[in-house]
Amino acid sequence: MSESIIIAFESSCDETSVSVVKNGNEILSNVVASQVESHARFGGVVPEVASRHHVDNMLYVIDEAIQQANIAIEDIDAVAVTKGPGLIGALLIGIQAAKSFAFVHNIPLIGVHHIAGHIHSVQFDYKVDYPAIALVISGGHTELVRMARQDHYEVIGDTQDDAIGEAFDKVARVLKLPYPGGPHMDRLAKEGRHRYDLPRPLMNDGTLNFSFSGLKSAVINLVHNCEQRGDKVIVSDLAYDYHQAVIDILQKKINLAMEHYPETKSLIVAGGVAQNSHIRQALMESSERYDLNILFSRPSLCGDNAAMIGAAAHIKLINNQFESLSLNGQSQLNIEEETAE
Repeated sequence: MSESIIIAFESSCDETSVSVVKNGNEILSNVVASQVESHARFGGVVPEVASRHHVDNMLYVIDEAIQQANIAIEDIDAVAVTKGPGLIGALLIGIQAAKSFAFVHNIPLIGVHHIAGHIHSVQFDYKVDYPAIALVISGGHTELVRMARQDHYEVIGDTQDDAIGEAFDKVARVLKLPYPGGPHMDRLAKEGRHRYDLPRPLMNDGTLNFSFSGLKSAVINLVHNCEQRGDKVIVSDLAYDYHQAVIDILQKKINLAMEHYPETKSLIVAGGVAQNSHIRQALMESSERYDLNILFSRPSLCGDNAAMIGAAAHIKLINNQFESLSLNGQSQLNIEEETAE
């Protein structure tokens, strides 16, 4: 296929997004209706509220994406949609919208794994050399995925408890920072210095797995103990030391992955937490010791968006991997099942 136009839908959590993507590497439009303000009062995403907002936003977002892309329906070669993992109610709204669009216009349907979308978001800015390893760090995921080729996925490391972004937000909440807490932690860490000794769970266990629950709990206990003693918590310093602990863990796991897979040519870093300036800088510096390219998703594509779903769908379109209109959402979905035969 010389050229392709894909309209993609993403609604796995609290962002309603529709994008039109050309050839898997060019964004013609990428409309995102954010729900951050609605969920901020709750300190986190409320699934029922997210679903209602998806219903309210979907038709507008579809129309806006098509209008911005300046295309006709007849130009569209495939309809792509996130099929999982995610909040099941939220997923189903995007899936039903995509299935309806595909049925009415008689266009093939492609189901996309959410994590594959994050990984392939780098296609808009880079040509990826394989084999590659992807570090996906977001509110719901912390994974190392080995890719022998662009349509091959092998999970070589995973979180054993909290995802990295979830831990950031919970720590920020204890520090009384606004939701979402990650960007505020990032900003405050720039003003901080070392003061607090924090643990690095699983950093030296010899595996490629992650754990952030113990680190999160250590911060919560530290804050509570300070409050009980009447001591003041220096929030900027705690944010700094929390970042250092997270960075040490990530760097150690990446170093170990490179030792296990020395043939790796590219390191992809994607997901919402990949926007964090401290993490980006530290991983950039640590990658210099290896003969590989480190590829970050552009900041505007780190969070959930439909353009990344269109990028991953292009690979499936080339491989003729289509779904029937019986496609259903899956709150839990193993990315290894997406590997092409």
